[in-house]
Amino acid sequence: MRHLKFAPSWLRSLIIFLLAIGILFRFFNLDGKVYWHDETYTSLRISGYTITEVKQQIFNNRVIAGESFAQFQGANQQKNLNDTIMTLAKEDSHHPPLYYIIARLWMEIFGNSVTAIRSLSVFISLLVFPCVYWLCRELFNVPLSVPGVAIALMAISPIHLVYAQEAQEYILWLVTILLSSASLLRAMRLESQDKDELGKERQRPDLFAIWSIYAVTLAISYYTFLWSGFVAVAHGIYVMSIAKFQLTKTVRTYLLASLVGFLAFMPWITIVMGDFFQFLISAEKITTQSSLIPIFPFLLMQFSRIFFDIDLSLDNPLDYLITPLILTLVGYSIYFLCQTTNYKVWLFIIMLIVVPALPLILPYLIVGGIQSSSEPYLIPSYLGIQVAVAYLLATQLYNGNASRRSIWHIIMALVIICGLISYKVSSQAETWWNKGMSYGNPQVAQIINKTTRPLLISDALGDNYGNVFSLSYLLEPKVRFLLVNNQKIPKIPDGFADVFLFNPSDTWRETIEKKYKVKTDIVYSDNYYTVWKLPKFPKLRRRNIPPKNKLSAS
Repeated sequence: MRHLKFAPSWLRSLIIFLLAIGILFRFFNLDGKVYWHDETYTSLRISGYTITEVKQQIFNNRVIAGESFAQFQGANQQKNLNDTIMTLAKEDSHHPPLYYIIARLWMEIFGNSVTAIRSLSVFISLLVFPCVYWLCRELFNVPLSVPGVAIALMAISPIHLVYAQEAQEYILWLVTILLSSASLLRAMRLESQDKDELGKERQRPDLFAIWSIYAVTLAISYYTFLWSGFVAVAHGIYVMSIAKFQLTKTVRTYLLASLVGFLAFMPWITIVMGDFFQFLISAEKITTQSSLIPIFPFLLMQFSRIFFDIDLSLDNPLDYLITPLILTLVGYSIYFLCQTTNYKVWLFIIMLIVVPALPLILPYLIVGGIQSSSEPYLIPSYLGIQVAVAYLLATQLYNGNASRRSIWHIIMALVIICGLISYKVSSQAETWWNKGMSYGNPQVAQIINKTTRPLLISDALGDNYGNVFSLSYLLEPKVRFLLVNNQKIPKIPDGFADVFLFNPSDTWRETIEKKYKVKTDIVYSDNYYTVWKLPKFPKLRRRNIPPKNKLSAS
């Protein structure tokens, strides 16, 4: 790959331009999209409050305003950093604490707004560019061509924009994957170099330092996201395969560094295992309203979203036109990679694509579907695919005859146009496919905000808890909330012209209808929840203003 050593000036200029565009879009309209269910849980963990405490304080059959949610959505004076860690350990141990610790410190400085918490992910996402440059340098040993094209593709990748503007740990996880992978490749390369070339005195400290970096970055990755364990498995398979499954010096050093990284994570993994066994003993069941999506259409859709994403649904005809074209590019990129590079290069990328995805895919082949919320687990696969495509484009852009180069210039232009169109559409949207169960919240908020004196009634079961918090960011100050626990019959006070039931169970809704002798009407429904409206009470039709000092009506 000597001919790839230096990129032409036009390509360098294009890379800089796309990088600037990608950075600008990451900072644009951070509070424009719905702050959805999972993000409200992020803010809750940062606040240091437990779900039990929140239920006691606001899910207590009393009418509250939207301001009542703020205390549980970010840094506050009542709880400290230790409370943030403890709430994760008690109620959400499958989310390791590193991102939440960083986010807590960040919000103590910059505040609890949606823009503030999402800006943390944006700044973390900027670290992706130097990290992917390092990874590509270690893989292909070229200073700009492939690393530069990889940076450009990731700068305008719709899938990276999604996680760069999300108040969750996924973009930090991507950075840790890049760092641990690049440090592993560098350590193995130094191990394989001839001692006479480097000299014994220089080789030993370099090797110790780089293997230490791998151990540290692996531990950091563990403390960011538990799925890092499967990335570590991919690394292990790669190292063993390169060594032809012999216990060489490199393998022994790798095992030692991996052990150090795992031991550093032991304090938290014991908490995770303890919660898991407690779950088995208690025989509790977790109920979810998420429906299963056919696995192969889901994978095809997600992989196409690496390069083009305008929030198409699985049944959109346009998706059947665009997805095959993108998948053809991806498939040929992997084929070309395997045909033209050393096995040490293509094997690493294949392992990164396949191994972390298999534990996600195989169980759902049995049940016939996959949950839409599983897409972040494919981040290692997204990364491997983008590196493969970057290698193909960088190789073909200025090699071969003029007609061949022209074809690949057109393909490169189309990939860039797809990315820019995706960014344009996404930047102006109120919601997006990754918002899952909160996708319809903007529409629901619009329905409720149009009324004069609205009251929203809900309980804390299932996904309602997080979705009510999510709605509180979109509803106007005039909206009041009546939140109950354990599906108690709400005491609806006088003075509210429009009363809404947010995702009630059929039994609970029918009980409310029976008590108040009314018939509810559905005003919104999607795959995740429904919203019902109670007709105006006779008492409200007789008078226009609520009675003073009257808290409830029977």
